[in-house]
Amino acid sequence: MKIAVLGAGVVGVTSAWYLARAGHEVTVVDRQDAAAMETSFANGGQISISHAEPWANPGTPKQILKWLGREDSPMLFRLRADPYQWAWGLSFLRECLPARTRANAAQIAAINRYSRAQLLALRAATGIAYEQQTRGILRIYQDARALDEAIAAAAMERAHGIDLRVLTSAECVQLEPALSACAATIAGGVWAPADESGDAHKFTQELARLCTERGVQFRYGSRIARLECEGGRVTRVQLEQGGTIEADAYVVALGSYSPLLLRPLGISLPVYPLKGYSITIPLAAGDVAPQISLSDGAYKLVMSRLGERLRVAGTAELAGYDTAINEVRCQAIVRRTFELFPKAGRPQDAQFWAGLRPATPGGVPRIGRTRYPNLYLNTGHGTLGWTMSCGSGAAIADIVSGRKPETEFRFLQG
Repeated sequence: MKIAVLGAGVVGVTSAWYLARAGHEVTVVDRQDAAAMETSFANGGQISISHAEPWANPGTPKQILKWLGREDSPMLFRLRADPYQWAWGLSFLRECLPARTRANAAQIAAINRYSRAQLLALRAATGIAYEQQTRGILRIYQDARALDEAIAAAAMERAHGIDLRVLTSAECVQLEPALSACAATIAGGVWAPADESGDAHKFTQELARLCTERGVQFRYGSRIARLECEGGRVTRVQLEQGGTIEADAYVVALGSYSPLLLRPLGISLPVYPLKGYSITIPLAAGDVAPQISLSDGAYKLVMSRLGERLRVAGTAELAGYDTAINEVRCQAIVRRTFELFPKAGRPQDAQFWAGLRPATPGGVPRIGRTRYPNLYLNTGHGTLGWTMSCGSGAAIADIVSGRKPETEFRFLQG
């Protein structure tokens, strides 16, 4: 079949790869001039298979109240006269109920595990390189209460087959010697040895190149105006600059912008943008920065070593489609980074970035069929877009091809 994939971020490109591998004729459409130029451009770099607990969990409402009024808080709600934001926020609070959190965590864990298997197979088959580190991810905690809560959460994640190991402060420093500068402030950690990290932008662009070698066509610089339908089916993509793209089936992988394209078709998609920030610090000889990927439990930050760069990302800002960089939030990330690693380069060299993560209230992506028989979704991955990308790409290729995906995940049935 002829398949049009809408979006050339990491999810769109992995979808294209697996669709092409399944024998389809694939065209990818994106408004940018290259792959991975928006949300996949400078994310935290983690492939966090172990991270099955969604943002919406029983402890989050109390945390949000504590963070109210703080411009540098890990999660910030900027209330707007936007009914979609309010509806999303209310749904988010409902997903914080314990039973909903457990159900969502099970779904997230299922697609994470499947995605890791697909990534390992992809890397073995292609030799794709993207500054990857395969030493796991270490989550560190500053106080005993936070560590106890993390240990309790780890017990839930272990029930989903995730290998997590509780470490003392000394064991954390042994695993990552760069933590010695802040060892006195660390109560302990949880290590996920199967997790990975790397440069998502480089991965996506390399995979796009491999897609091109398989015959995938990329229509960069093409802004989508709308989807046109006849007889209950999508018939074409109308481009803003004129012209159309016609295919037998269409996969929407536009991240946070997916709902805007689908609403005129009567499809209500519970995806809303959560703006995240990152800083990238160039490293030189003599700088002391972590080699292993870290998660900072107190500040909700993730840190990944990308060759001679340190990437630190985090925070979630519910502010609509605003992509402007907030200097206060970025400087808060800089301060925390140098509290932990005072010799990790020069603070004034930090490069700032912001991107919109496509979040569902419960953290579970929307993958599968819509009520239009030739229109499919692969979107709503939130902070785990790269983590889930290979698994959701393989799954959507199976679904479009009329096969049942291997993983036990609650796929959309139309």
